Amino acid sequence: MAAGNGIVGRAPHGVEASPEMSPTSFAEDPIDAHQPVMQAEVVRLLTSAPADPRRAARLRLVDATLGDGGHAAALLDAAPGAELLGVDRDPQALPRAAARLARFGERARCVRARFSELEEVLDRQGWQTIDGLVADLGVSSLQLDLAARGFSFRQAAPLDMRMDPSAGESAAELLQRLTERELGDLLRAFGEEPRARAIARAIERAKSRGAPPLSTEELRAIVAQVVGAGAGRSPRDPATRTFQALRVAVNEELDELERLLAALPRRLAPGARVAILAYHSLEDRPVKTCFRSWTARCSCPPELPRCVCGGTARALDLTRGALRPGADEVARNPRSRSARLRAVAWLGRTADGSAGESHGAG
Repeated sequence: MAAGNGIVGRAPHGVEASPEMSPTSFAEDPIDAHQPVMQAEVVRLLTSAPADPRRAARLRLVDATLGDGGHAAALLDAAPGAELLGVDRDPQALPRAAARLARFGERARCVRARFSELEEVLDRQGWQTIDGLVADLGVSSLQLDLAARGFSFRQAAPLDMRMDPSAGESAAELLQRLTERELGDLLRAFGEEPRARAIARAIERAKSRGAPPLSTEELRAIVAQVVGAGAGRSPRDPATRTFQALRVAVNEELDELERLLAALPRRLAPGARVAILAYHSLEDRPVKTCFRSWTARCSCPPELPRCVCGGTARALDLTRGALRPGADEVARNPRSRSARLRAVAWLGRTADGSAGESHGAG
């Protein structure tokens, strides 16, 4: 399910039009309303002085989940000599980000691609390595707020959930294709839903009656009927886990994340910073595991009494675990409440401990 991944141009020149990019799609959701999560922390972590002071004036930064361009604009403001490459697979996000970043001229570029395609995108730009990357995982506020996208159970819409509406199957098509057993496994694995089997059975019954859920309303009604009044004790809507599971599956979110994490060691310059925002344990766990492996000095099996590998850490933990948004931010932006921010500084070593390469001046 490859997204259309052509480079769409530098911010001031706008973005190529597509059927999904009607100007009216954005009229009710002004750019200024977007609130980047933990913006100050992300900027501080990514724009600290690099290991090589000579590169400070020409940092190459990547926003791997460009969205409305909020984090990208803040980074460019904080690092006046930096260039930034913004990547997003959502064709509706790119025109908004381009408008927001237009004031930075040639310093900002917007590219339509999955972030798992980072290396291909960097090659097209002629960037061998980068000095910083931010990824704000999961669904964006734009995607949640535009009812027609089908991400939110709070608004009536076709059951779509694709971050790139031109690629792959929709959530409704996925539900139609999966067997009851497969759907139960999916809801358990990607939504951590305790009632996964019962929900899958109810959806299968609806399909057998010739009435499969095709809208957000229909799916939410089925889930609510299964979960029942017991969910009333929790502030979380009973459909939350089911919608999360389907979204993760439709967009292959965990596979995308694993591919990004695997690519980064080949592309980080010495001293580069990586900051990743996750919103649930399925996203946070691979980031945590990966960063721990980078920051570990020893890779010996735990049963050995002493280290024999002579290993060295490839990265430094900048956040000592995960940072969480403060109470003031959560009050201003409730969607930030579950955010976990982890960051590391790359030490410029490969897996065998040898020094990595920094990018050239080109």
